[in-house]
Amino acid sequence: MLEQFFHLKENKTDVKTEVIAGVTTFMAMAYILAVNPSILSASGMNPNAVLIATALASFIGTFLMAFLANYPFALAPGLGLNAYFAYTVVLGMGYTWQFALFAVFVEGLVFIVLSVTNIREAIFNAIPLQLKKGVSVGIGLFVAFIGLQNGGIVVNSDATLVTLISFKSDMANTGIAALLALIGVMIIAVLYTKRVKGAILIGIVATWLLGIIAQLTGLYTGPSVLPSWSGIQIGAIGETFGACFSADAFANIKVLDFIVIMLSFLFVDVFDTLGTLIGCADKAKMLDSEGKLPRIKQALLADAVATSAGAILGTSTTTTFVESSSGVSEGGRTGLASVVTGLLFLVSIVLAPLFIAIPSFATAPALIFVGFLMVTAVKDINFEDGCEAIPAFLAMLTMPILYSISDGIAVGVISYVILNLCAGKGKKVAPLMYILAVLFVLKYIFL
Repeated sequence: MLEQFFHLKENKTDVKTEVIAGVTTFMAMAYILAVNPSILSASGMNPNAVLIATALASFIGTFLMAFLANYPFALAPGLGLNAYFAYTVVLGMGYTWQFALFAVFVEGLVFIVLSVTNIREAIFNAIPLQLKKGVSVGIGLFVAFIGLQNGGIVVNSDATLVTLISFKSDMANTGIAALLALIGVMIIAVLYTKRVKGAILIGIVATWLLGIIAQLTGLYTGPSVLPSWSGIQIGAIGETFGACFSADAFANIKVLDFIVIMLSFLFVDVFDTLGTLIGCADKAKMLDSEGKLPRIKQALLADAVATSAGAILGTSTTTTFVESSSGVSEGGRTGLASVVTGLLFLVSIVLAPLFIAIPSFATAPALIFVGFLMVTAVKDINFEDGCEAIPAFLAMLTMPILYSISDGIAVGVISYVILNLCAGKGKKVAPLMYILAVLFVLKYIFL
């Protein structure tokens, strides 16, 4: 039956590989179960309700990806979009969280229309193959940078923006966590070089166990890495379910504000999703010779439906997660890996304390190593052609620096159009690329 649904042999994979990939992806993104409630609760939402909504939205979105598109990509409420939801729309502009959920719901509906009418597929296909390679590398650098931050290896600095942590200053807390993250990277690297299956997953678990040992022996005194079985209030979901249609969602709405907020959600969601699909699909060698992704319409539709479903449940925009690349790196090639990830999100409603206890310094090594695996696409960029290579370089450079996949794509698209026009190669640029370049410029001016 699994073969019939997921075509494992055709995709040169097997059940064991897909299961390991699915578990690895979940472990790499389980932090969202803790982070999303923390961020959205700032808007006044019940954190228990948000946790359950997060798990359910992730389960629904990831299952849709599995059965509509048969891809090993997982979905969950996206970082950045949840911060915009809580800190800009609610705390900054003064709107209710119910209103913000309604804006996300409408954004999802627009997303569905764009997916069904092939507009999003056309955008994906219009982006040149060389620029897609640059996006893939950029996402790798971005993921690695997130890993360095999550592991506490890189910290903020007034002088240089970021700097290496001072291991000596706080060894019992952040210092030991950063050291454990570095040990985790080496564990994964050694296992990878020895071609051990499940190297990334083993690295996550091994680093977590080392963290538990460090805590029990007093070497680590930071936030506990042991599960706290205080229980989850499952009934809390009633506070957010359907709240996007409540009277509070429509109180004192300003039409122009609503349009701007909805478009902001939509713009970031569209290009974050496209960028993630490009990066993960390229790593899995799923793109064809023209850089197109088979069944992309189904993948985009799954993402769009998950967004509206998540809003109804009570969470911010649900989107395809870049951490899916960790499962892809473990060999995940079909929707079976997504089924495993989705089921783990469903189970996490009951076992949330266990999954939330996985420390960021344990998942950080996986992200850092996935970054290494993804930057290998740089060898496919033609650096002899400046009109192709420079936009790819700018895209890969700006993603980690601007901390945004969509902004990296924007810089790549704008520079690609300008360079080719100035070089007299405007005819080779797809018409939709000109439209995208103009829209990106307008976005930076007005949104």
